[in-house]
This record gives sequence, C-alpha cells and structure tokens, in this order.
Amino acid sequence: MPNISQKASDMPSSPIRRLVPYADKAQAKGIKIYHLNIGQPDIKTPETAIAAMKNANIDVLEYSHSAGIASYRNKLAAYYQTIGIHITVEDLIVTVGGSEAITFGFMTACNPGDEVIIPEPFYANYNGFAVLAGVKIVPVTSHIEDGFALPPIEEIEKKITPKTKAIVICNPGNPTGYLYSKKELEQLAEIVKKHNIYLFSDEVYREFCYDGATPHSVMNLNGIEDNAIMIDSVSKRYSMCGARIGVIVSKNKEFMAGIMKFAQARLSPPTIEQIGAEAALDTPQSYFDEVIKEYVERRDVLYNGLNSIPGVFCPKPSGAFYCVAKLPVDDADKFCQWLLEEFEYEGQTVMMAPASGFYSTKGVGKDQVRLAYVLNKESLKNAITCLKVALEQYPGKISHSEKIKNLSSIG
Repeated sequence: MPNISQKASDMPSSPIRRLVPYADKAQAKGIKIYHLNIGQPDIKTPETAIAAMKNANIDVLEYSHSAGIASYRNKLAAYYQTIGIHITVEDLIVTVGGSEAITFGFMTACNPGDEVIIPEPFYANYNGFAVLAGVKIVPVTSHIEDGFALPPIEEIEKKITPKTKAIVICNPGNPTGYLYSKKELEQLAEIVKKHNIYLFSDEVYREFCYDGATPHSVMNLNGIEDNAIMIDSVSKRYSMCGARIGVIVSKNKEFMAGIMKFAQARLSPPTIEQIGAEAALDTPQSYFDEVIKEYVERRDVLYNGLNSIPGVFCPKPSGAFYCVAKLPVDDADKFCQWLLEEFEYEGQTVMMAPASGFYSTKGVGKDQVRLAYVLNKESLKNAITCLKVALEQYPGKISHSEKIKNLSSIG
C-alpha cells in the first residue's frame, strides 16, 4: 500500500472534535449531551441573510471574482469604516472562512520552515494551518492565574529568531475569552516594527465584548500599516458558521498581491453565501444588543457556576463566548472521555474540549478544559450540575491536599 505524505501524517486531529465518536455512542444509548465543546452558537442567523440566499435571482450559479463579489467587497469596506477601521476595498480579499484567510496569510508571509509566535493557549486549528503552510509555531505561554493576559513582552521578544516572520493573536481570544488592551497591542506593534515582521490579528469575535470593554483593531495601530494583517469572518458575528465566508485585510500591497494569487488558484469563494453575507451587513444594531445581552447572561451563569464547584477555577472572560477552566483532575483528556464513556447523571452528561489541544507546549494545560457558552441558560445550569456531580465521582479527582503536596514537591 502506498504511503501517505509526511504533511498528512503531521496534520493534527482537532481536539474539539476528537471525542465525537464517544459522544455518538453516548447519544445512541439515549444520554442527553450538553455540547460545550464547540463554538456553534444557537443564536438565529439574521433573517435578512437567510432571505437574501433563499430569494437570490440566479439562473446560472457562476464563479464570483476571486477576491469576492464586488458589491459585497464595497459594502464590507464601508462597514469597516463605520466601526473606525479605515480601509478601502483594495485592502481586502474575501476568503472561504477565516480558516482560508489565515492559511493564505501564512503561505504569503512565510517560507517553509519559517516561524510564527503565538501566545498559548490558542485556537487549535492554527496548528493545522501552520502544517498546511509548512510553518513552525513557536508558543509563548500565558497563564490562567492572570486571566491569560499577554505574556511579558520581553518573553515574546526572546522567541524572535531570523526565521520569525509573524506574531499571531486572536482578539478577543478563542479559547480564553481574553481581550487584549490597547497598551498590549501597542507593545506588540513596537516589536513587529523593530524586527520587521507581521502581526496577524484574528478578530472574528470583535462584536462580542462585555462589561463595557472596547475592542482595538490591529488595523488602527500607528506605524505598522505594512505589518498588520486582520482576519475576519461572518461565522460568529451573524451566527453563519456554515456559510464559510471570511476576509483577509491588509494595507500592504505586495502582501495582498500574494494573497490574490492563492485566491485565484482556488477560483472563488462560494457565491450564494456571499449574497447572504452581503445582506447580513444590513443587520440592525438591535440584533447585536440582544445577542450581547444573552451572551453576558450565559457567561455569568457558566462563570459563577464553575467557580462554585470545589477545586474549579475559571477567570472571567471579557469577550468571545469561551472560557478555560482549571479542574481538580489528573488528566482533563481522560476526564472528558470518561464523561462520555462512563458517566451520566439523570440521563445527562457534558462534552467539553480538553485544553491540552490548545497548547503547543507539551504537558501544559493537562488539568484544563475549554467550554463554549453557546447553549441557553437552562442547559448551562444543567451542565454545571452534571459537571459538579461528575467531579465528585471521577476516580482521577485530585483533592486539595494532593494539590498542596504536588506543589510542595515541585518547589
């Protein structure tokens, strides 16, 4: 039998979806699963977008322009102007989701073997995009104790080598929900300018900022206009994950010309979904006000519920709809599988994503999980109850005294 490629062998499995076979078996047994493992919102897609796709007057479903439908690109550029991101239509190319935007970005910015620095934990699929582009991820660890704030800037700068081509952030962050401050972004801007590297900012959760917090775009950082790359998507903003419409934005003309070559090679982004995305730009602010209110309430239910369980610690997210929690368990990967294979409480269980898959450094995050608060509040309350009972029953639970003992032995 012929061998598969090294790249296929190196391609990581998704930690978000790895446990799906166990979930399928649990569901087959009639167990209700609260899916906190994946960022699939249950918020309704705006009716304007759905109606535009249903009512599209199309006789032939043609390719669009490789950069995206012109009317959508113009309207998208105008949208960014309204939120203070001053770009033109020449500064953006529509992509097949944010995933393609990042992959094309890596392939345009980097040669095989080059490095990108990413604060961890980070969105796990960045690992896969890096493998596709032949790029090495160099992690800089942020810590749950300080809410996953940007690691000290000197720690990031220590990681820069002649092979470093970019720093990559997600803001607000998946999986942590952390929102970088303007000061933190300005510190990153100084580094990328000093070392003449790119700064990628995945801003797909921009609309989801809470408690009066303000998102700051990489496109508004002074002095790095040729270094700044913004990634965006309709998936979360309009609850259109299945549409697969994203965008890559930069004022660097040479960089965007490189992106365009990759865009032409894959022909075009999907036409019908672009029509829906264009219509979604007419979504009224009232839609977002209601969505934000709902997510704040869900966040508070999950955040307060998690921290009420003995031995569990979860910092309060400022944005997106994820959090990372530290559990009193020996191995969160085993615990998450056990929840699906062996545990049930009143016919229910919880599915979470082990956080180890969001770290690049081996052995880090083994007692952490990522949870997405994309379910209604009643379901979240039930999930918390299940998790509390599960932690009481789990054979690999670590007691408080064991924690103290382990810390003492390390010291």
